[in-house]
Amino acid sequence: MPEMYFHVRWPDGREERCYSPSLVIGDFLQPGRSYPVADFVQRCEQALGEASARVQQKYGYFCSSAMDQLGRIRDAARPFEGSDGTVQVESFQPGAR
Repeated sequence: MPEMYFHVRWPDGREERCYSPSLVIGDFLQPGRSYPVADFVQRCEQALGEASARVQQKYGYFCSSAMDQLGRIRDAARPFEGSDGTVQVESFQPGAR
């Protein structure tokens, strides 16, 4: 199953490389676009949940890496709750598989 990394910049300028076990992330996020923090988190919840389900369909188990990544995204977003900050999706990078 092809994997994808997506590079984001948080409202405080910090950059992060995030992981998706599926190319489905491209259905929810677009490089070069900014998303309000809450919208970004919601899109990641949908995308990584779907990606994990695809892994489950193919291999018989959910993708713990996708759920770990979602946890890191939620933690990173917490300081910006209630702000009007945005998350910039910088780029996508195909995985090595």
